[in-house]
Amino acid sequence: GDCAAALGDAAALREQLAANQKLRALDPPDVETLRRAVAEAAEAQESYALERARRREIGEKLAVLQGNIRVIARCRPPVACETASGADVCAVSFPAGCDGDVAVTNDAGLKQRFEYDAVFKPGSTQAEVFEAICPLVQSAFDGFSVCIFAYGQTGSGKTHTMEGPPDDRGVYFRALRELFHARPPGAAVAVKLSMLEVYNETIIDLLAEGGSRPKLEVRQTGAGHSVPGLTSLDVESLDEVQRLTERGGANRSVGGHDLNARSSRSHLIVALDVSTTVDGTERRARLNLVDLAGSERLSRTGATGDRLKEAQNINKSLSALGDVIAALAKKHAAHVPYRNSKLTFLLQDSLSRHAKVLMFVNISPAESNASETICSLAFASRCRDVALGAASNKPDAIELAKAKQEIRALKAKLAAAAPAKGR
Repeated sequence: GDCAAALGDAAALREQLAANQKLRALDPPDVETLRRAVAEAAEAQESYALERARRREIGEKLAVLQGNIRVIARCRPPVACETASGADVCAVSFPAGCDGDVAVTNDAGLKQRFEYDAVFKPGSTQAEVFEAICPLVQSAFDGFSVCIFAYGQTGSGKTHTMEGPPDDRGVYFRALRELFHARPPGAAVAVKLSMLEVYNETIIDLLAEGGSRPKLEVRQTGAGHSVPGLTSLDVESLDEVQRLTERGGANRSVGGHDLNARSSRSHLIVALDVSTTVDGTERRARLNLVDLAGSERLSRTGATGDRLKEAQNINKSLSALGDVIAALAKKHAAHVPYRNSKLTFLLQDSLSRHAKVLMFVNISPAESNASETICSLAFASRCRDVALGAASNKPDAIELAKAKQEIRALKAKLAAAAPAKGR
């Protein structure tokens, strides 16, 4: 052992000597240039750390002031069949001077106006949209759990916003890129990826090997709500992420109806477990990225058979989500019905004071979709009114339930080990 250590020290000294010789071989101006570059790099790293800390502080103050689910509205551009029809004119407008407002004119000519944290018009880019939510993704480095979900009718652009085409990626890939390339200085970051869907009130692992699609259950544990048996894979590059999400996406349940030839018939959840270690201190966070199935009235879909059953289950789970939001909006609600659907039970931890929550409400500009658009925007407004309180990244707050469970288990063991009275 001592011999191996000595050999290692000798090798290190040789490397250092070679480096010094190379440095001495440089011309004096080159040495000075190198020293300036090193100093500038150190200064830039320090400035980055200070700027990041300042942004985080401002973001946390904003979250405390808002204390709610932040909502961003995004209107997609008209599609070819809509622009070809003279009767299908644009029903959505954006009041001048109000960046967070959007207005919709219904079939009767009545205009309704809604206000959100941000509104993106049809010409918005994927990069612009992600820039608005990037601070939320970065907060995962600091141990804050985050839930970002897209809501809206079928064909409103939810999957485009969350996934995006290969040449114009959406939130999933941009969030991973941020986790890989914007790490805090000196931090060691590990990311695990899971991918699942809630289909007809059944939880399905989309990354299971061998083509199997095991049906899983949500379990309430001391550390929160989890899905035992769910595939969770280490990812270290965007190439890995693309390969895995393509595999999972190919397994997702889709089907056609009158509103969309290839409609998502399930709620898709991409879950990222992020572990960040700085100076020996580890922080863990969960980033849930959720592409909800499209909401629509059954009479408009023309669905029958399996498509009808799927639509009924989708609307049931979205209705359950609405009931949870309504209960959370009541400050002194005695009961929040998380267990009314697998979706809300699975997302219970994300809709708590420990998490930061952001909702995309995706809408269509077409007049024929005005009633559905108004329903989506009204739901989003109710979500924005929910006060969850400031998010917490304190381990003692997050793991309080786990500690209590362990205490109960220890007490039970002590009671079982104690001698019976009278012996």
